[in-house]
Amino acid sequence: MAEEYEVVTPHKMRPPHPGSILRLDVLPALDMTVVQAARELGVSRQLLHGILAEKLPVSAETAVRLGKWCGNGANLWVALQRDYDLWQAERHLADKIGDIPTHEAA
Repeated sequence: MAEEYEVVTPHKMRPPHPGSILRLDVLPALDMTVVQAARELGVSRQLLHGILAEKLPVSAETAVRLGKWCGNGANLWVALQRDYDLWQAERHLADKIGDIPTHEAA
C-alpha cells in the first residue's frame, strides 16, 4: 500500500531569514556585538554581517556553528534557511510552474 503525504499549502507570509533572528533576537539577548559573535563562531565579520543583513544564506557549516553556539542544534538553522529559500523560490517560479506536468506513480 502506498504511503500518503499531506499536501501543505505554501506560506502566505515570508518566513524569517535566519539572519533576522540572529540580528533581532539572539545578539541582543546575549548583549553581544557582531565582532564578538563572529570571533566566537570562528567566522569572518563580513560573513556574519552578510547573514545579519539577509544578503547571505546560512550554510550547513554555519548552521553547525550557530547550533553549537546557541545550544539549539544545527537543524533549526538549516530549517529556517530552507523555509526562507523555498518561499522565495515558489514566488520566483510561480508563473513558470504551471507549465511543468505533474506525474503520479501507478
